[in-house]
This record gives sequence, structure tokens and C-alpha cells, in this order.
Amino acid sequence: MTRYADIPKPIRSGIVVVDSDLGIPQRIIVLQFNPDTLERQVAPQAAGGEGDSGGGGGGSGGDRNEALRLKGPAQETWKFTAEIDATDQLDVAAPDGIHPELAVLEMLVQPTTAQLLAASKLTKQGTIEISPIETPLTLFTWGSKRVMPVRLTELSVNESAFDVNLNPIRASLSIGLKVLTVSDLPAGHPGAALYLAHLAQKEQLARRARGGTFAQLGLGRGI
Repeated sequence: MTRYADIPKPIRSGIVVVDSDLGIPQRIIVLQFNPDTLERQVAPQAAGGEGDSGGGGGGSGGDRNEALRLKGPAQETWKFTAEIDATDQLDVAAPDGIHPELAVLEMLVQPTTAQLLAASKLTKQGTIEISPIETPLTLFTWGSKRVMPVRLTELSVNESAFDVNLNPIRASLSIGLKVLTVSDLPAGHPGAALYLAHLAQKEQLARRARGGTFAQLGLGRGI
């Protein structure tokens, strides 16, 4: 008889919602299935800006001085597809299907009714300027080496199966995230410290990568 007791359980990816003032986790959202693929885009914040022309003497001396300079951390975005499926556990999903799981994700981009009522009250009181509603700090986790503050920028839901009460029981979600850096968050914000920790870990991983040689590049004598 084959035993699989020693096989480790796979780590799940997920989202942690944190109280920005207290730094205390409010909710942990564990994705039911890890996405099969991740699409990441990393765009540098070049000091010279985009669209600078090279060669031909078209650029100014100032632009040339800025060619290797960065204004801040790179802008990084993530996209992936998450699946939620309760078709094999309808007794657990009843009576709401996967409505609660979908609602939790949708509330990441919605103000609460209490916040909306408070803003409406200020308007009725004649407050001239009302500050935009602040949402809790959101962290995306993909294993221990990728824990970063993010903003949900895209949430597209494709519901593909329903129970007899038309509750959704299966859905595919396209999720887009923007990694929040120290350029996006105010000084002293807990999210800024978490981003710096994420960047420091990336630096450590980069130092572990094996370096190449000039010979591999066909440059036997160096540059």
C-alpha cells in the first residue's frame, strides 16, 4: 500500500486585507485554486521620460544626462485568472452558492455603506471638500517570496454554472493588480514598509543568480 503522508500540501496564493491604521489583518482570502499562469509587467520609471529620440543629435544634453537615471521604483502589474467552483460541494455552498466568495473580492474595490452614508452626511452638512474614501491596505501573496501591497485594478467575473435558485456555483475571475510602491504610498504607511521588504527580498534573490562570463558572450577579451 502506497502512503502519501509525507507529501507536502501546496501553498495557496491569496489576498490579505489589513487595517492601514492598526496594521492588523482584517480578512484573509485564500484562492481555491492557484492560477496556472501569471502575467507580470515591470515598467521602469525612467527620469528622461518615454519617447526620447536617440541618435542624430535630436536629444538635448539634459536628456542624455538622464538616460541612466530612474525617478523611482518600477511600476509592476500582475494579471491572472482565478477559479471558484462549488459544484462538488453544493451542500456546503447552499443557500448562497459562491455569492459570498464573489462579494468578498468585489468589496475590495467598493466603499462600504457606512463610508457612503458618512460622506453623504458631510455633504448635507455643507462640507465643501470631502476627502476620497480610503480602502484598507490589500496584500497579494504568492508564496513566502512574494508578499506585496497592491491595488485591485481589474475584476472581470465569468459565471458559468448556477443552482436551482440561480446562485452562481462556478466562476472564472480575471484579476488585475498594481503593486504599490513607496512612490504610491505616504511616508510611514505600513504598505510602504512592506514594499521595501518585498524589494529587499528581490535583491537577495538577484544576488543568488549565477553570473555569466565574457566567453559565453563571444567576448573572450572582455569589453
